[in-house]
Amino acid sequence: MLLINPNNWTPQVIDMFPVVVVHGGAGHIPQDRSEKSMSGVCSATRAGYAVLCGGGSSMDAVVEVVSQLENSPFFNAGCGSVLNVSGEVEMDAIVMDGKTLGSGAVSAVRNIANPIQLARLVMDKTSHACLTAEGAKKFALSEGVSEVSHESLVTEYSRMRWTKNLAPGSNPVEYQMGKMGTVGAVAVDAEGNVACATSTGGMLNKMEGRVGDTACIGSGGYADNLTGAVSTTGHGEAIMKVTLARLVLFHMEQGQSVEAASDLALAYMGSRVGGLGGVVTVDPQGHWAARFSSRQMVWAAARKDTLHYGLYTGEHFTQSLGAPL
Repeated sequence: MLLINPNNWTPQVIDMFPVVVVHGGAGHIPQDRSEKSMSGVCSATRAGYAVLCGGGSSMDAVVEVVSQLENSPFFNAGCGSVLNVSGEVEMDAIVMDGKTLGSGAVSAVRNIANPIQLARLVMDKTSHACLTAEGAKKFALSEGVSEVSHESLVTEYSRMRWTKNLAPGSNPVEYQMGKMGTVGAVAVDAEGNVACATSTGGMLNKMEGRVGDTACIGSGGYADNLTGAVSTTGHGEAIMKVTLARLVLFHMEQGQSVEAASDLALAYMGSRVGGLGGVVTVDPQGHWAARFSSRQMVWAAARKDTLHYGLYTGEHFTQSLGAPL
């Protein structure tokens, strides 16, 4: 990456170290699932970092990460998605490219194994920013994306949680905090380009057709090479009310660090609308953060051949990326 010193115009070559930061959802992860969730996030982070080290773009990396998490039953995305009030899977996803501000999203899609890949096709192959439901399905078929059966996207765990929340007096929003597994990633590549990707099955026992924050630019994610990239997780309606992803970047534009900007945005969401959640954030220089206001958020990051990961507030473990999983 070439930077110009404005005082003497002498070119300075800065070595960029690729970074990828990943989350597997904010909330409280049951103990019997936390190990699998952590393992899945760390494995996907390694895969995304390998893409970056192989010369891939930040967009390539975040799509690879999120695709892997969509293929795991331990997250609320893809084959682990929660069910709507009718017992069906409807998923949302978004990608955004910080170099061009190009974005693609899908909402309320069914029978798609990897909504994040469909979101990228929306960005790459259409002039639109978001396609929904049947329109997204028709576009997927036109692009050769195969449908999968509804049953392949439903786990015993998601069906159990759906059944419990059909009972009178249940509170799906509160129960959702028992496992918010929306997945997302941000990355910066060797060229200094940033990107984000976020995917979710949405809110437990939601109304049919409900679309949350994930597919909305500025809420579920945002990426701009001038500032950075953010992917969010938490209660979608609260995130949308404060446009959480863009709010983090606003604070960075005001001179705040990635950590401080993330904390300020989460604190505002908590004080203003009572929302809990988390974010992963990166800037074009490779500074990164994984911050959350919920009890837990499974996260991992890779930079300079080191894997960073954690689950609880203040928890931060490291491991050489050369070490076995």
